[in-house]
Amino acid sequence: MVFQKLTETVKYIRSIAPNKPRVGITLGSGLGAFVKEIEVEHTIPYHEIPYFMPTTVEGHQGNLIFGKVGSQSVVVLQGRNHYYEGHSMETVVFPTRTVALLGIESLILTNSAGGFGETMQAGEFMIIEDHINLMGTNPLMGPNIKELGPRFPDMTEAYDKNLIEKMEQIFQKQQVRYHKGIYCGVSGPTYETPAEVRYLKLIGGKAVGMSTVPEVIAANHLGLRVAALSCITNLAAGISRQKLSHQEVTDTAKQVEKQFTGFLKEFVQSI
Repeated sequence: MVFQKLTETVKYIRSIAPNKPRVGITLGSGLGAFVKEIEVEHTIPYHEIPYFMPTTVEGHQGNLIFGKVGSQSVVVLQGRNHYYEGHSMETVVFPTRTVALLGIESLILTNSAGGFGETMQAGEFMIIEDHINLMGTNPLMGPNIKELGPRFPDMTEAYDKNLIEKMEQIFQKQQVRYHKGIYCGVSGPTYETPAEVRYLKLIGGKAVGMSTVPEVIAANHLGLRVAALSCITNLAAGISRQKLSHQEVTDTAKQVEKQFTGFLKEFVQSI
């Protein structure tokens, strides 16, 4: 049933945008402005695509965009659906599976996250080296869809080491401060308590957010190369004294827009 839906969706999208993209990009909260760097060929609102759900969270525009970044052909998910919105995991990862079946080889995921690594400050970036899935579920639960991948996918290198190395080189070249670390994926929608953040630190995390992990699992199931970047838009609960808000997330993302788009533009072209 899921694969039939995906086939129908891909057929519809190809009727509008027949070219095969090489790189897929998912833009997280407040990070949709990267689209200005794309030579846009086609824009399809999510609500027009079969089985796609419109986005509801501020900072997620909800468009599928085809185009070029330099000479690199890309497809961009401008905004995502989240598990905390009440969607099934199947719905959350449906766009990721769709862009994979459109023919991409690499997937770049971005998000806004709360940081609690040593010396980490709001407005900085963290290259995700690995993740801990604390969402209490997994997008591959249920019967395996053999057309997409194996029953038990290996997650030893869920985040491609060569892509991580390229990300580091570009940050260093651009003289942008960055971190590397483990991303903890939680269900939300509440922000974490200070006690929960202390626990996340204890188990090795450096940032926490409510997305990305399901998409990374689905992408690895499909055999894609994956890279992921967190924009540290706030310090997690108990690290700073102020209360957390989504407004702070979108405001900080806006402040680092130039650095983020400059990095992502060069990274996409380097793949």
